Amino acid sequence: MNPDRLEALRALLAQEGLDGVVVTKYVNLHYFSGFRGDDTTLVVTRDHALLITDNRYTEQAAQQAPLYEIVEQKGGLLKKTAECIGKLGCRQVGFEGNAMLYNDHAALAGMMPGVDFSKALTLDALRAVKDAEEIGYIRKACEIADEAFADIVAFIRPGRTEIEVAARLEQVMRAAGAEKTSFDTIVASGLRGSMPHGTATEKVIEAGDFVTMDYGAKYQGYCSDITRTVCVGRATPRQREVYEAVLGAQEMVLGLIGPQASCQAIDAASREYLARYGLAEYFGHGLGHSLGLEIHESPRLSRSCAPGDVLVPGNLITDEPGVYLPGWGGLRIEDTVLVTETGSERLTKSDKSLRELGC
Repeated sequence: MNPDRLEALRALLAQEGLDGVVVTKYVNLHYFSGFRGDDTTLVVTRDHALLITDNRYTEQAAQQAPLYEIVEQKGGLLKKTAECIGKLGCRQVGFEGNAMLYNDHAALAGMMPGVDFSKALTLDALRAVKDAEEIGYIRKACEIADEAFADIVAFIRPGRTEIEVAARLEQVMRAAGAEKTSFDTIVASGLRGSMPHGTATEKVIEAGDFVTMDYGAKYQGYCSDITRTVCVGRATPRQREVYEAVLGAQEMVLGLIGPQASCQAIDAASREYLARYGLAEYFGHGLGHSLGLEIHESPRLSRSCAPGDVLVPGNLITDEPGVYLPGWGGLRIEDTVLVTETGSERLTKSDKSLRELGC
């Protein structure tokens, strides 16, 4: 685990005037300690770092979190957490406002008379810039996703169901080293392609269908995200026209991603591109999102971004324009992209040209 992460957390404590913080969100437990278990809290102060867990995890925690003192709890996690905070002499302690349950916060506050436990922190922003270790894991997760796409284009044919396609993607990714999928695999074919998050169903794939597949692999806790759309058989002129418009927007955006690029402006540019083809109104979601230990992180590429939101080296961002036409279908093309010092690098490298399967 990179010790800089712990130091960044301590810098936030100093900035907020806090003696310590209780970390409870699973991915942040992992990020700040290296530990990959549940039923755990971290108590981090300016001088101490405690990992509080039970005897199921003490040996694992000692191996995975060498920068932390491992504290075993036997009478309740919150009770031991409060006890440790008292022993450390903390008077002002923060918590994860977007993660801790209300009842847990109330119970913990009640166990700590004299401690101000009212400051809600959002620690996720500290994960926005990825270090070399994280980028390596995400790069591997993208390679696994690419391997699955290379396989699936030979598997899809009329008569297969969307569920069969999803299962095949997931099987290949697991065989290639994925711990699990990054999220529920999306396979939407034919008319169902107009649903951006149409998870796989028993629908049978037919000749002439577009098949949109949005999926990802998780490797060492880190996600990849890719979408590819293929045509089963020869594409119609309209299918080809819409596909080329989406691909053109997606490729244009790749050229815009880089250090200090405005998140809002990139999103706007993608919509302006699709407007040339009369398709902008059928692109309803944001253009992209970061990813890492979670599939949806910040920064984002969206109309809702603040004017000052910009990309910086070490950000990961997806580039995923889509067009969804009820009664006709739809498609999306997505890559996971790394922001570099001089521009960007596409980490998902699968071919994006229109694939007409079986032709």
